[in-house]
Amino acid sequence: MATESIVENTCYYNENVTFFYRTVNKTISTGWNTRDYVVIGLGLTVCVIVLLANLLVMIAIFMNRRFHFPIYYLLGNMAAADLFAGIAYTNLMLHTGPWTRTLTKEQWYIRGALIDISLTASVANLLAVAVERHQTIITMQLHSTMPKRRVVLLIVCIWAIGIIMGLVPTLWNCECDLKDCSTLAPLYSRRFLIFWAVLNLLTFFVMVAVYTRIFIYVKNQSKNTSQQVTEIRQQTVVNLMKTISMVLGAFVICWTPGLVTLLLDGLLGKESHANRYEKYCLFIAECNSLVNPIIYSLRDNEMRRTFKWILCSLCRRGAHPQRQLSLVTRGTSLREEKLGSGLKSEAEALC
Repeated sequence: MATESIVENTCYYNENVTFFYRTVNKTISTGWNTRDYVVIGLGLTVCVIVLLANLLVMIAIFMNRRFHFPIYYLLGNMAAADLFAGIAYTNLMLHTGPWTRTLTKEQWYIRGALIDISLTASVANLLAVAVERHQTIITMQLHSTMPKRRVVLLIVCIWAIGIIMGLVPTLWNCECDLKDCSTLAPLYSRRFLIFWAVLNLLTFFVMVAVYTRIFIYVKNQSKNTSQQVTEIRQQTVVNLMKTISMVLGAFVICWTPGLVTLLLDGLLGKESHANRYEKYCLFIAECNSLVNPIIYSLRDNEMRRTFKWILCSLCRRGAHPQRQLSLVTRGTSLREEKLGSGLKSEAEALC
């Protein structure tokens, strides 16, 4: 009994990544095959598109003054989280397959932490958007009156929470308890996976409940107002709410399979056979970072026009560098006039 206790309390700090993979019977490819090339090639292609698309969203929100409101700052931060996710997945693609054998434990933890940070930042940001929308809708406003300084502080807190959650697995691991090792992430504790999956799934449930309450409230209020006010509300509040709800729905759909797989791995261990679905769940989660720019393009006319303006400006700059200065100057003045009139009409509508 004493010998068994000593074995169970032994810590394997000096062992490499391959040792923990062997412990849970998870194989690491020794050579490259067709499947590895396809997975990495497809993954890197999606990552490049994710990086460019979300960078476009961030530039659009920065350049268009109609987007200089707390809700759009938070959506811009959501794009930043997706951009960070693209970087995290790129790092994963470049350190997977046979390359996994070359990783130190620190590099392996960093690889996982980057994905954890991007997920936590996205979830926290969506929760902040849900709270902001709930506050503005209940008070019958289109945009929150939250000061920019407070929005910046909120964004900093979101990323601080993400970094903290990304560092937790480095302390809550299975290096001193091999029986607690996960089959999906062999250095992670199965208890941490249970905590991680349940926390995120509960957050999903809270956000869905908040948006459901908002839609019910708007529907009930619309019945008690005049037709003119109802049309204005449909063009402003409801349309924006639908766009955000689509972003939330896409996020929940893309991440739920992966979180459920992590939960089953934490609860059942090797009996869950989670490795069979790991690649598919990871690819679906990666595609989520590409979905949001598509939703913005399809749902938000102003965002779509800003995308076109940015892309056309880049094309003109490449084709006619000498004429670009005058074109941009005229385009900027016209755009500012349109934005100013748009804000004026929007303010009049709200009044």
